[in-house]
Amino acid sequence: MNWNNWIRQIHRWLSIVFTVAVIINIVAMVLQQQAVWIGLLALFPLIPMLLSGLYLFALPYLTPRREREGSTMASQT
Repeated sequence: MNWNNWIRQIHRWLSIVFTVAVIINIVAMVLQQQAVWIGLLALFPLIPMLLSGLYLFALPYLTPRREREGSTMASQT
């Protein structure tokens, strides 16, 4: 597994953790239990998820032109 696949897999797992943290935050708000740490719970996976998402977004623009042209040429024939 190469570096880009590792980043993609970490990003996926961070999104699951973020979703669970948001659900916990919503349940805490419904139960009217105000705690700062519950509100900050969603921020911990969000920051690395932002960084990995920006990397994955920029990845097609950062790849060398030869690789992109080679993959499009192969799909056209």
